[in-house]
Amino acid sequence: MTARLTLVIAAVAALGAGSVAIGASQAAPAPSLDYNFFKSRVEPIFLKKREGHARCYVCHGGANNALHLEPLSPGAANWNDEQSRNNFAAVTALINPTDPENSRFLIHPLAPEAGGDLFHSGGRQFASKNDPDWKNMEAFAKGAK
Repeated sequence: MTARLTLVIAAVAALGAGSVAIGASQAAPAPSLDYNFFKSRVEPIFLKKREGHARCYVCHGGANNALHLEPLSPGAANWNDEQSRNNFAAVTALINPTDPENSRFLIHPLAPEAGGDLFHSGGRQFASKNDPDWKNMEAFAKGAK
């Protein structure tokens, strides 16, 4: 396991522990995030070309920003399992376990008119919460299997 992955897992565990300390009466249990759902339904979104936008991977692949995606291996069209697990850990760190709908992972690429952040240097990847890819990301954040 890479040191970065270990650090991200520790941060996620700390977030989870913090949500437990809040108390069950204040928040629903944090969703358990499913790696297979992520790999099959969310990760491909990062490589998808969306009209008028760069692919997420262009800015987030190997970058030093909140959503750090693993660089693809030379000549590869997809990530290998180890790279996907690192991507899963990076995305998991952007999920608000007590309020998944308000996770940075969902809000940042969403248009402000639809409830997103005011600034995303990659543009508004999703004009609304009705976009099928955004809905897959939301389902993942809420623990879909």
